[in-house]
Amino acid sequence: MRPRAKKLIGTAVLVVGVSIYALIVMFVGQLKLAGSHPALQLAFFAFFGLLWVIPAGLLIRWMERG
Repeated sequence: MRPRAKKLIGTAVLVVGVSIYALIVMFVGQLKLAGSHPALQLAFFAFFGLLWVIPAGLLIRWMERG
């Protein structure tokens, strides 16, 4: 696959994937953590807010490979 096509596909997957992931995490967080301690909410959203970096890094590495 041409590098330009890989970058286009990877960028589209990244934008759509992170958007869907964020919506799911927000939905689950609101359902499961409503009324819980603010420190627990902070830990939940901090953890899952950074978790997307791992698959995004793998996707970016795939995009950059020739």
